[in-house]
Amino acid sequence: MKKGMLGKTGIEVSELCFGILPMGPLQANLPVPEGAKLIRSAVEQDVNFLDTAEAYQTYPPIRAALEGWDKEIIIASKSAADTYEKMEKAVYDALEALGRSYIDIFHLHAARVEASVFEERQGALQCLKDLRKKGLVRAVGISTHAVEAVERAAQVDDIDVVFPIINQTGLGIIGGSVTDMLSAIAKVHQAGKGIYAMKALGGGHLIGQLKSAFDFVRDIPGIASVAVGMVNAKELEVNLKLFNNVAPGDWLAVDHKINKKLLVASFCKGCGTCLDACPNQALSLHDGKAEVNHQLCLLCGYCNPVCPEFALRLV
Repeated sequence: MKKGMLGKTGIEVSELCFGILPMGPLQANLPVPEGAKLIRSAVEQDVNFLDTAEAYQTYPPIRAALEGWDKEIIIASKSAADTYEKMEKAVYDALEALGRSYIDIFHLHAARVEASVFEERQGALQCLKDLRKKGLVRAVGISTHAVEAVERAAQVDDIDVVFPIINQTGLGIIGGSVTDMLSAIAKVHQAGKGIYAMKALGGGHLIGQLKSAFDFVRDIPGIASVAVGMVNAKELEVNLKLFNNVAPGDWLAVDHKINKKLLVASFCKGCGTCLDACPNQALSLHDGKAEVNHQLCLLCGYCNPVCPEFALRLV
């Protein structure tokens, strides 16, 4: 599989990055052995890049998958920690849970933020810088849906890697259009930083345009890798073929449609906590209960764990 360098980090990654979020408790909730088997199958087929996060609760299948594996695997994780102490704990927890002596990339997990995130989370950023000096983190990054945060990242010397949302229809982009995000990504590339992309399929909404959606993102200058969530062997097979430029048989001829949906239970109390967690403003309050705009919902599952009533379900 084609591999590319993440900016000036010296970290080389496969063009297909395995996004681990969908197999975890926030979405498919695969049993650890099942998730581990799928990850192991991917790395055995030359996928060397895994993307996860503290909030995804997916460290166990990664650790299980890599048991006995002796080739280099690049792992990116992230935390929404906003202080030095919280970020330090997040990184050390990741090291312990994954059984590793370092994490390749650790991001500020900042989906729905403004450019001021670098000042607002100054302590967390300082922690990552210090851990980079100690060799516990190889590269410091930011994961975001916001155009202005990507633009600002191009100017922040201490950011090595940027993980922006980008897709051909602009689903999930905050504070601008596809053109705006492409311009911001170009600035990051010109600054010599590493870039890999999220949500090329818009959370699954573009699955019917699979090849064109992937090609759009793969062709953006500076993007070394595309993170794609996978929860079964067929998805892995199709994605491997596409990223190896091999026709995936008759799979593309089938009218594939997204088969997941976020539902709100009748016992929702309308507290609004989920609204702040949603990175795409797909949730609102109506008649005292949360309501989902399914056209905007990216099916990320970020709202699920913050609901005090456990009233949100991805099914």
